[in-house]
Amino acid sequence: MAESQTLGSRIRRLRREAGLSQMDLAGENLSPSYISLLEAGKRTPSPEVLEQIAARLGCAPGQLLELLAPERHDTLQTDLRYAEISLRNGDPKTALDTYTAVRDKAAAAGQDGIRLSAEYGAAQALEHDGRLEEAADRYQALLDHAGYGQSLIPRLAVAVALCRCYRETGDLAHAIDLANATLEEARALRLTPTVLGVELLATLVGLYCERGDLHRAAALARTAIEEAEGIDDRKALGAAYWNAGVVAHRGGASADALLLLERALAIYSEGDDARALSRLRNAYASVLMQSESGDIAEAKSQLVRSAETLADHGSTVDMAYCETALARACLLESDPRQAGEHARRALELLGSGHRLETARTLLVLAGAQLQLGDAGAAEAGCERAALLLEASEADRQAASAWNDLGELLERSGRTERAVWAFRQSLRCLGQRSSLLPAAADGPAAAGSAAGRSAADGPAAAGSAAGRAGAAGPADRGR
Repeated sequence: MAESQTLGSRIRRLRREAGLSQMDLAGENLSPSYISLLEAGKRTPSPEVLEQIAARLGCAPGQLLELLAPERHDTLQTDLRYAEISLRNGDPKTALDTYTAVRDKAAAAGQDGIRLSAEYGAAQALEHDGRLEEAADRYQALLDHAGYGQSLIPRLAVAVALCRCYRETGDLAHAIDLANATLEEARALRLTPTVLGVELLATLVGLYCERGDLHRAAALARTAIEEAEGIDDRKALGAAYWNAGVVAHRGGASADALLLLERALAIYSEGDDARALSRLRNAYASVLMQSESGDIAEAKSQLVRSAETLADHGSTVDMAYCETALARACLLESDPRQAGEHARRALELLGSGHRLETARTLLVLAGAQLQLGDAGAAEAGCERAALLLEASEADRQAASAWNDLGELLERSGRTERAVWAFRQSLRCLGQRSSLLPAAADGPAAAGSAAGRSAADGPAAAGSAAGRAGAAGPADRGR
């Protein structure tokens, strides 16, 4: 982001020297608020906008554009750098347009290295914009060209990104298979431990955690910490602590989880990755809500700070996770109306492609609806969430959702259907009677035998506040 800040500073200085206000510089086509963000280094102008600004400042566009890539004179390389800055500054649409243009020009010029770099960037922009299926297709195609060593497209990085997409869409089995296969391949070539190797381990930790395999997740988390300490890389160590904290929380050790997450926060606070730090704050706040102290006020403070940063640098998924965590905090404070508003905002941001987080958000919304007296809506949301979780093969989380639905039905006097929901919960945990023959599932079981995930239901509103928003650093899009 330093390049954008340098550009913003130059524009502010030239504007003041010309005696112009931000409104004067904005003219008819831009807004003063955009100029303010631009001067603060929070926006990257397109070439067309840069030309307009340069004209009003009385300087050549090149005097401003050179600040984005002072050492690169090749046009495609400059455009590639521009796209990277746009993506880092939270503008995936501009980044995607620029990457696509660079890819096409590079292909026509026979510059395969730049073409592949632009294709990789375009996939990242799609992921950042929440278009997961399109991003997954791009990443999958790139795996055929990705390699190790000095390859322009590092295979481990592409695999991690593809696993993130599979995770968000709820395809945990495919993500775990890919992560394991890539990790085995890298180890067979003696290419680990490395920073990317630790990141892949962190991804696998998160995936096993989502599926409910906490024993395997904990073992891998320890391995990730050991490898990160061995390569002496602070960022890798922070990522390892982050995921180990998530696993500890899922296992019920919130005090240990907070300690690990605080170590990760200390490391990430030393760097300049504002987006990653904000996502880590989301995780920390979610666990804090479930700690013995239950410090909701501090958790909300962390989440508000995170939301402010993610508004400029985060993806739609990042912001949705933050909104869902805020909804949980409001629910724990017995403010169901505000909780419902945050949950609905999260669902709008998530769209239709994020199966796991949609399920968790639906459960928080169901908790709010229950507190407001709308038991019917809460029941429908809880059942939909449980089915989504089952479809993602996250057994423990789906079991929790079905159990919460059973408690809700029991409270409303619908005993027979409550028993059916409790049986669904046991089924997700693999419980089968050894004395009775198998019986058909209940009336709403059709289509529910797909998979499972980390869910907090309305009967225990906020009880899994740390489980759903505490995804580790390699679990979601960059």
